[in-house]
Amino acid sequence: MMAAQIFLRKGQMDGKRGAASYFKSHCHRESGLQQLNELLDTILDPTKPINDWETIDWCRWLMAGGQTPDDFAKTVRLYDNATTCGLVWTSNFVAYRCRTCGISLYMSLCADCFRAGNHEGHDYNMFRSQAGGACDCGDPSVMKEEGFCPRHGPSKDDNSPCIPEDLLGVAEAMMPRITLRLVQYLRAQHAKADDLDSHLIAIKDVEVFLTFLHTLSDMGAAMQRKLIHALINPLIYKNLTEETNPYMKESQAQFSAVVASMVKPVFVIGIDFQDKLEYKTFLDELTLWTVKYEFPQKLVTLLLNMLTENDYKEAFTRTFVQHYTRISLALANSKQSNTLSNRVVHVSVQLFSNEQLALKMAEENHLITTMLISLTHMVMNALVNDSDESSFDQTVNCAEKVMKEHCYWPLVSDLINVLSHKAVSFLFMSDAKLLEMWFELVTYFQAMNMNQRERVHHVEYEPNTYYASFSAELEACSSPLWVLAGHLRTPDTLHYTKALLEKCMSALLNWFDAINIRSLDSSCKLSFHLPLHRWYALFISHAVQFQGATLEELLPSGSDLDEVLWDLMIHPLQIQVSFYEIFASMWVRNGLQIKGQAMTYVQCHFCNSLVDPDIFMLQVCACKLDPDKYLSKVIEKFHTEDWLAFRKERSKNAFLEKEKDLPLMEGMLTFLAQLLTIRLHLGS
Repeated sequence: MMAAQIFLRKGQMDGKRGAASYFKSHCHRESGLQQLNELLDTILDPTKPINDWETIDWCRWLMAGGQTPDDFAKTVRLYDNATTCGLVWTSNFVAYRCRTCGISLYMSLCADCFRAGNHEGHDYNMFRSQAGGACDCGDPSVMKEEGFCPRHGPSKDDNSPCIPEDLLGVAEAMMPRITLRLVQYLRAQHAKADDLDSHLIAIKDVEVFLTFLHTLSDMGAAMQRKLIHALINPLIYKNLTEETNPYMKESQAQFSAVVASMVKPVFVIGIDFQDKLEYKTFLDELTLWTVKYEFPQKLVTLLLNMLTENDYKEAFTRTFVQHYTRISLALANSKQSNTLSNRVVHVSVQLFSNEQLALKMAEENHLITTMLISLTHMVMNALVNDSDESSFDQTVNCAEKVMKEHCYWPLVSDLINVLSHKAVSFLFMSDAKLLEMWFELVTYFQAMNMNQRERVHHVEYEPNTYYASFSAELEACSSPLWVLAGHLRTPDTLHYTKALLEKCMSALLNWFDAINIRSLDSSCKLSFHLPLHRWYALFISHAVQFQGATLEELLPSGSDLDEVLWDLMIHPLQIQVSFYEIFASMWVRNGLQIKGQAMTYVQCHFCNSLVDPDIFMLQVCACKLDPDKYLSKVIEKFHTEDWLAFRKERSKNAFLEKEKDLPLMEGMLTFLAQLLTIRLHLGS
């Protein structure tokens, strides 16, 4: 430590510039590196406050190697040869999206790159970012090269000179120690904090240090590569974290305790992976702290700044996937779920927008399985038994936090992003186990937000859970459907559609058994949510219209087809009946919210995912079932038998008040007219 004291005194007497010049000329020698590390032991002493200005100033001058820090930064920027922009922004930033140039649904451009590129006549829009993002200009995996600005792209004319060997020598030697100091602080503060609120307060103290790291990253690709080397090199992490001094022993014990506390979701189908989190690099550990401290913005932005380097992007994506199930737990338990959701998506959208990388993660790191497990676990913690007949009839409780606060939407957004890549979606649809997991998940949304018709007393408090239920079906169930359907437009993909239909029908049959459908009386119950029925209907329609299939080859074969179709039509038909009952004021004691549900069901923005597939499902049943029996069933459900009977006097209808029978008769005739005239899914 004598050498360190000499240099500290030298720093005080001759200025830090003199000490920096010495290390620049000696850091390539073993003796020089040893002296530098002795000095860093004192400067980066983990017992000192991490936001100490003198510490950061010493680091800035040492890296500058004899220049002023500002001049050094200008010099390093001269050698910035990054081929992609990578500008990172947070919420409320104004950015652009060009659908003409975009390969990924989530591509975005900063204003400078958009204006410098040629997007005249393109289909683009300007938007205010909700969750944050990064500029994709120059990345051929996310957007077409003709949309790149002149400054970015793999084929740009790069005349930047070779970087002098000694310019970043001190920086390269210091980066591992600087990264270690950050990790040491995060470990120690987590050990001291009693709860999450204390963690969030503690993370503010490290912002000055993170700002210093941001200034290094902002110098461009040359400096970023030195930081990346420290972050992703396993040997550096092993050597620095396995120190035997008392402080590091205690620090390692603190870290081991945190790793042990990172429980994974318990899943019921027997898939067992990610049982033990492995930490081989500083990047792995920083990802853990990102999760534990609920994605602090400064740390998130720093990690995203370096995604322009492919090796780093792949390493970050792997460790993000490794922590994904734990991220889902954080989303479910957070007190600030909306803020955390935005910050999670800010990261994930950058990692999963690259098709090649997403496919690699799906094949090597169980990405889709991980996403489905995370979603299912979140949903399973919000289940409720909806009927007395069966303990297996469970649906999501829309009053639970994960539903009301949309805690699931980052996971759904990531799944949609990943499935938007054709290769990944084909991998998903060709895996029977993944399809079974998906339809088991969708089953939990079947018949959610069940309404019981009030016939005596008006409800005391009108529930507002229907907002959550419609959002859940449209976001979690319908959106992935339309993404997959976009890939299935040709006859050569028909086998994927058939695989989907087979697994969907299997899930429907299991659900019919669970609710004991043959003895079910649904005349006074109503749910507008039948995602399994709608998946089945829409993919039948899709296969017939675009993939050259016939209805006969898509429907279940065998002698029990009629029974399956009768079961399939019960719930969609009940929705149609209840819809007209609501507007005949038969559900008036349920309050205005029930009319709100009915209006949302047929709302023009949502009808393609709700009422349209229901009508088509009923049309399919009408085509294949005995028409007399079908019509009799419709008349029975609308309670209009007396109107169509040849009797002199009408019998008293126990179900309908006298003034309600005419509106129900009109509703039934309107419904029959819809069956005959709506041709959206009939290929006509």
